[in-house]
Amino acid sequence: MTRKFIFGALAAAALGLAVNGTLAAERVFFGIATGGTGGTYYPLGGMLAQLLSNTVETGGKKLAATAETGNASVANAKLLGRGEIESAFVAADILDAAFKGSGQFTEEKIPNIRAIGALYPETVQLVVRADAGINSFADLKGHSVSSGSPGSGQWQLLRDLLAAHGMKPEDVTEDLSSFAQSVDKIKDGNLDASLITAGSPTASVLDLANATNIKIVPLEGPAIEELKKVQPYYASVKLPADTYKGQGADVPTLAVMAIWATHEGVDDGLVYEITKALYENTETMAKVHPKGKDITLETALTSVSIPLHKGSERYFKEKGLIK
Repeated sequence: MTRKFIFGALAAAALGLAVNGTLAAERVFFGIATGGTGGTYYPLGGMLAQLLSNTVETGGKKLAATAETGNASVANAKLLGRGEIESAFVAADILDAAFKGSGQFTEEKIPNIRAIGALYPETVQLVVRADAGINSFADLKGHSVSSGSPGSGQWQLLRDLLAAHGMKPEDVTEDLSSFAQSVDKIKDGNLDASLITAGSPTASVLDLANATNIKIVPLEGPAIEELKKVQPYYASVKLPADTYKGQGADVPTLAVMAIWATHEGVDDGLVYEITKALYENTETMAKVHPKGKDITLETALTSVSIPLHKGSERYFKEKGLIK
């Protein structure tokens, strides 16, 4: 069964369009690769798909957009490179590496990847059990920590953090669980820590904090400043107090911008329409998740270091963001 067929069936069922099997053919199907259900990509991707389906027409046909779960940034960039999906959410540093052929993409440069626009800052959250005795990143030595799928942006970030702190991957017991799986393991006492980069508050961390006493470990100091030299797309931020139950103070940490991306093979007119639909209806995105409030036209080009798709470039020129 092809991905297009799956999208067609899902979109038709969800939107009530399969009337005697005739109306589905009048829709243009459009996919958005997101992340796991325990993060922020997935709920925001679902709301974006609904927004596009309700507002976008192309070539005289309505758009039927669907959000797919996935393995987030690195996997999403590769899907775009192969033309297996029309758009995806990708962290800014991963998008830059994919286009330039650096980092994890030295053998798989993706020159056809294009940016649509910036979404919101993703916060790095080092989540630990409150009784684990972990008060700094260096305290992870000898403990178990989840970094997500091998080759993911999260997986790379753990290695960058370890190197910045003068540590090696062998200094920790690495677990490759998803966000949702890792918080379940922390609940059960089978994992000490999880490195989670997502819009905050993150659904899986909210669930964990409501069931277990946790701590968000600060990421600051000279080692973090060294990391920012290696990964310039990361910025120092504060996770506000009371983001999670039991978190009584601001926590210094890092954040990276999430970018909505596509590939150059997607129709220019369609990309123009979806770009317009998002940035002229940002209040709709704010209804599904607090990070939706951070999606604005004013910040639409923040951390976008690769070429824009011609369709989104046209929209931003009309709005005066670029010349």
